[in-house]
Amino acid sequence: MFKWLIGDDMLVTGHYIRHLREEHNYSQQELARLAGVSQAHVARIESGKVDPRLSTVNRIMDVLIRSREKPTCGSIMKHNIKSASPSDHLLKLITTMKRLGISQVPVFSNGRNIGSIRESTIIHNAHRNLKHTQVQDIIDEPFPVVNASDSTEVLIGLLDYHPAILVSDKGRIKGIITKSDLLKV
Repeated sequence: MFKWLIGDDMLVTGHYIRHLREEHNYSQQELARLAGVSQAHVARIESGKVDPRLSTVNRIMDVLIRSREKPTCGSIMKHNIKSASPSDHLLKLITTMKRLGISQVPVFSNGRNIGSIRESTIIHNAHRNLKHTQVQDIIDEPFPVVNASDSTEVLIGLLDYHPAILVSDKGRIKGIITKSDLLKV
């Protein structure tokens, strides 16, 4: 049975590798493919029947440890943002939102994030003559903005209060994240 001591106090054994693999819901075949080894070799390592090379253990552990890292906001954002401008007619925007199956859109003016239109905003303004209403007439507060490199953990608290979060990369809005996007992670 092999035992590798990594760092000062981390002992890696076949049993530990199996534990990490199962924790990540990887099959032996998936782990083998990701680490570039055979499934049979992973099985022999986990059972303690083979003494693997350090490079093999490192590749396997790299896969298992890397999968523990939290995804970034940029990795889960939707890139195609449907947005509105203040002068857009609300009825046209509602039609577009229904067609695309979205419940909120950011509002941009000259590239700046100035507000949003949400289903709830539209419902609360249903008493108005929507035929003559523009986005600027019922605009709601803007969605918060996070950096693409931020961990998705920052989204949890924000999505409790906002239906969407915009994602910025190098000062420019590049994507949008909703609760359903976070649930996919």
